[in-house]
Amino acid sequence: MNIRKTQLAQSILLGSLILSATSFANAADDNVFDGAISGKLTFASDYVFRGESETMDAEVPVVQGTLGWGNDLGWYAGVFASNIKFADPNLEIVTAPYIGKAGEFGDSGISYDVMVFSYLYPGASYSNYTELWIKVGKQFGHANVQLEVTPTIDDWFGVEGWQGVNYAVHPSYQFDNGLHVSASIGYQDLDGNGAEGWGHWNLGVSKPMPASILMFVIMEVPWIAIIRSMALKQKSLMTEWLLASAKVSNIKT
Repeated sequence: MNIRKTQLAQSILLGSLILSATSFANAADDNVFDGAISGKLTFASDYVFRGESETMDAEVPVVQGTLGWGNDLGWYAGVFASNIKFADPNLEIVTAPYIGKAGEFGDSGISYDVMVFSYLYPGASYSNYTELWIKVGKQFGHANVQLEVTPTIDDWFGVEGWQGVNYAVHPSYQFDNGLHVSASIGYQDLDGNGAEGWGHWNLGVSKPMPASILMFVIMEVPWIAIIRSMALKQKSLMTEWLLASAKVSNIKT
């Protein structure tokens, strides 16, 4: 009975966030505390995080919602939620509140983004953990390059004594027709008894598309596996293709 109650609470939590994200996506211009509210709703075939599937290699489709707030000074906060699937049956949903500050170092053209991001698992709080995301970037015309260093603040995935740092480079290119190509290559370092680090990379593209085209692709050509997700964000539809993603290797540290 307790398991059913927990699953019901998790479903209500995810559903509430998704409905909120959808509502705010259609009211993105609202001003709250001198900032703007935004929402994003994503439907995906898999949830890939640093080269690893969060749904046991796409055993279940994914619905994700993000509800955020940001102001002109670069401060922002929000919460992200997604269904997941692991061998542990209690790991069904992740909710992730976050807060951060983004901006630029003077007139250097070098951007920064510092964010505290917590992974909370309702019904499996023993897996909760928090990371400090640190990114710096530079725009080169249509191209952008970001460098990331993301250490854990507490025990990684709740495993006692495990500490992690993710190092990554994120290049991207924006074409005039709206097509956006992005990539990432990195290494998730883990330190602790029995811990194993791994390399990871991905390559993807995204582009705004009319809803009618998206529906045709889904209804008439369901076998196209490269379609990764559709997202409703600030009154527009964005479709994303994850062309490739991989966990490169296991390396004991």
